[in-house]
Amino acid sequence: MELLRNYYKKEKPKQWVFEGVNSSKYSAESILNVVKQAAKRAKIKKRVDPHILRHSFATHHLEQGTDLRYIQEGLGHGSSKTTEIYTHVSKTDFCKFKNPIDDLINTS
Repeated sequence: MELLRNYYKKEKPKQWVFEGVNSSKYSAESILNVVKQAAKRAKIKKRVDPHILRHSFATHHLEQGTDLRYIQEGLGHGSSKTTEIYTHVSKTDFCKFKNPIDDLINTS
C-alpha cells in the first residue's frame, strides 16, 4: 500500500489510477503483460491475469465478511447472480466449517 500511496502522490493521476501516455487508459493487452511480468518476477507458477486479481479482491472481501451487496456495487455488477460466482468455497472458510456431529463423536 505504501508503494501505491507514494505513486499516487507523485503522479497525481486524473482519471485512471494507472495512466498511460497523455493520461489515457492502458489497453487490456498492456495490463495483461504487466500482470504476467509481475507474476513471473514473483515466481508464481499458476495462470495469472487481471481477472484473477479481480476474483481475489472479491474473495478476500467475502472472507473478511464484507456484505455481498457492497462487493456487487464495487465490481459494477448489475445482478447479484453475477457476484455470487465469487462465493465459491474458499479453503479459509471451509476450515472454519464445523459439523455438529463431530461434537457428538468427540465428546463421547
